[in-house]
Amino acid sequence: MRPLIIGAVWVLGGAVLTLAITAHGGWAILAAVILALAALGTWDVLQKRHTILRVYPILGHVRFLMEFIRPEIRQYFIESNTEAAPFDRETRDMVYERAKGTKGDEPFGTERDVNALGYEFLRHSLRARFADDLAPRVRLGGPDCTQPYDIALLNVSAMSFGALSANAIEALNGGAARGGFAHDTGEGGISPYHLKGGGDLIWEIGSGYFGCRDADGRFDPALFAQKAALPSVKAISVKLSQGAKPGLGGVLPGAKVSPEIAATRGVPVGRTVVSPPAHSAFGTPVEFAHFIATLRGLSGGKPVGFKLCVGARSEFLSICKGFLAAGVTADFVIVDGGEGGTGSAPQEFEDHVGMPLTEGLMLVHNSLVGTGLRDRIKVGASGKVASGVDIVSRICQGADFTMSARAMMFAVGCIQAMKCNTNHCPTGVATQDPARAKALDVTDKTARVFNFQRATVASAAQIVASMGLAGFGDLSPAMLNRRIEGQRTRTYAEIYDWLRPGQLLEDPPESWLADWLAASADEF
Repeated sequence: MRPLIIGAVWVLGGAVLTLAITAHGGWAILAAVILALAALGTWDVLQKRHTILRVYPILGHVRFLMEFIRPEIRQYFIESNTEAAPFDRETRDMVYERAKGTKGDEPFGTERDVNALGYEFLRHSLRARFADDLAPRVRLGGPDCTQPYDIALLNVSAMSFGALSANAIEALNGGAARGGFAHDTGEGGISPYHLKGGGDLIWEIGSGYFGCRDADGRFDPALFAQKAALPSVKAISVKLSQGAKPGLGGVLPGAKVSPEIAATRGVPVGRTVVSPPAHSAFGTPVEFAHFIATLRGLSGGKPVGFKLCVGARSEFLSICKGFLAAGVTADFVIVDGGEGGTGSAPQEFEDHVGMPLTEGLMLVHNSLVGTGLRDRIKVGASGKVASGVDIVSRICQGADFTMSARAMMFAVGCIQAMKCNTNHCPTGVATQDPARAKALDVTDKTARVFNFQRATVASAAQIVASMGLAGFGDLSPAMLNRRIEGQRTRTYAEIYDWLRPGQLLEDPPESWLADWLAASADEF
């Protein structure tokens, strides 16, 4: 459609030029303007660096013009049209620049209000040095795992094919392959685009069991074993809940269930697909532990973990008790913050349901420490991770590695147009519209995903070195500070209680006792 419009502009320009030659007058100026616009539109459609120009030739330049206007004006024109920007402008621009390989030093001082309540900062040291390892890794795999996986500190968080376009998935996976980090499939299953780039996959299994379900929508062990054996699948994650809509299953309208998406998910074409709020393969913490053992066996010993947005502390303690009772543990847990994003969810769930990442992460870490399981289970943090400081802060709070969704979307071209649920994403990222999706150039965006991940992890490594530490394993809650009121700041070690290894099993502190007693291995 767009090439036809550009062609029509060329024809119009030619007609006006002919008129100018025959009639003279002022037609020549108009012809020059029309032909210049036609040439600009042609370049927009053919170039591959800017998706928004390919989707909106000529008009798309208005957005880029805003980048040259003062920040206050640009903030008004660009962000006043969004209901709620998930990331602030500075963070979003930082991701764009790192993805393009242009991020450098900034003039003037910080743009943050350091006196604001809740402001956080890391301590540095006079023993600062240069970082030695700019791409550290964390091993996933407990004693029952025979195919452990060394995961990067920053990885692509769960985003399904269907929510994202084929080109966006392919670019994310290609970036993961080039940079040696993991790409979580999301609960929508393993599509051809997850495999095309050759990147490492974390296969997420949700309550709909997409890609490993039978005709009744229940878990199919044979189908799971077949796909879990794929060389690209390095780990399996069971999704218990999602940060943006905990307690709700996903809904994919029948109109969006194309033959390709149906084949990926193992569902009928054109029929609305609803993921149940809870799993049917298990109903108690002990059964959940045995299900993890089953998945590990069917996958040939690959790491198996789970993802959740924390609700009640007693429920996560029930999971810990289930592991202890069954004598089986997961290899990792990914904590998804209640502030997590999604393409579509009820506003009430997005804003008010689910524990924020900071509280949820520390709760999970302490629960595992207190039950003596922390050395067997690695912890991932997922939720608004976009910078090196984010990575370091989350590790101080108890994580071993991090996952990023929206920042990775920025790297492939997302501009926060807030159109994810309309199928009209202007950059071809969150849409199944063939014309819009095709405008996203996979080769260019693959490089940007790689650039962003590499630069961000390298930044985190240098921050740790600037703190005078030998590595990420030396980070602790005492190194992260938070302003709690007025001019008073405290470290996370001072603000929160931290359990000792095995403390819940031996002598639960009063603040944990009620939840510990309420927790049961036989009931969530």
